[in-house]
Amino acid sequence: MSGLLEGKVSLITGAGGGIGRATALAFSREGARVAVADVAVEAAHETVAQVNAAGGQAMSLSGDVTRDADVRAMVSAVVGAHGRLDCAFNNAGIAGWQVEAAGKKTAEWSEEAFDRMIAVNLKGVWLCMRHELSQMQAQGGGAIVNTGSIAGLVGLPTSSAYVAAKHGVLGLTKTAAIEYAEANIRVNAVCPGYIETRMTEETMRRRGEAILAQVPFHRLGSPEEIAEMVVWLCSDPRATCPGSPTTSTAAGWRSDRYWRSI
Repeated sequence: MSGLLEGKVSLITGAGGGIGRATALAFSREGARVAVADVAVEAAHETVAQVNAAGGQAMSLSGDVTRDADVRAMVSAVVGAHGRLDCAFNNAGIAGWQVEAAGKKTAEWSEEAFDRMIAVNLKGVWLCMRHELSQMQAQGGGAIVNTGSIAGLVGLPTSSAYVAAKHGVLGLTKTAAIEYAEANIRVNAVCPGYIETRMTEETMRRRGEAILAQVPFHRLGSPEEIAEMVVWLCSDPRATCPGSPTTSTAAGWRSDRYWRSI
C-alpha cells in the first residue's frame, strides 16, 4: 500500500529538530522525498541521516529564511534535484529566549529583539511562500503548510513579538489560501500549543507548572502529533477520503474532513 505522500517532493524549513525533524521523518514514511532545510547545518545533516537510515530519501539544505537569496536558492535546489515542489512546510522559527526577551513584557522588549522575531517568524514565512507559490503555480498546484501557534489565536504574557508574528502568519496563510485556490494550491497552517521541543524548554522551566495546569491532559504535546497533521494537510484529499467533496482552500481549511486548521 502506498503512502499518503507517495512520490511527492517536499521542502521543510526548521527541520533540524523538533516539529520539523518529526515531520521530515513522517513525510518520508509516507513516501515523499524530503529536502531538509535549517540554518544549523549539522542539525540538518542529522535529520537527513535519520531519514535515510529509515529507508527514506532526503537532501540537506542550509540557509537563512530571512534572506531572499537563501530562500530562492533552497527552492531552486529542490526543483533542480527533483523537477518540482509538491509540498512545503514553513516551520522555521525562534522563541523569545533566543533573542534575549524571555519573561519580558511588551514595553521591555528591545527594538533589536522585536525586529529579529518578526524577521524570522513572519518575514521568513512570507519569503518562503513567495518562492514556493511561484513554483507551484508554474507546475499546476501544490500544498503549503505554515507553522502558526496558539499564540496566533490569543495573547500570551511576555511573548509580545512572538504573538504578533504568529498572528501575522495566520493572516498570510488565510490571504494566500484565497488568492491561490484557483491555481490548485492549498495553503493551511497548524497552530500547536506547548510542544516538547528545545524551543519550549526555557518557558517550561520558568512557568511549566502553571502551563500544564491549563492543559486537560496535563502534558506537553509531542512533535510527532503535529507532524501527522502536516502530513494529512499535504496529502491528496481524493486519495485519503475517496468520494469526498472538493477541498476548500479559499476558507483556509480542508473541507473533505471538516477539520479547521487555522
